[in-house]
Amino acid sequence: MLSMALHLRDNGHSLRDIAARLVINKGKKKGQRPSPTTVMRLPRDHDQLSAVATENA
Repeated sequence: MLSMALHLRDNGHSLRDIAARLVINKGKKKGQRPSPTTVMRLPRDHDQLSAVATENA
């Protein structure tokens, strides 16, 4: 789900568009759509982890 969210963000889609296209495929909420808040959090957390990884490398 994260890779698809990043791909859609790179293509210029809005958070609402991204949330509408994603589907949770694991866990208790399988088959449901994530909230826009969750979609906003996914790339932000990924970007922060990537920044920390590049600092430590």
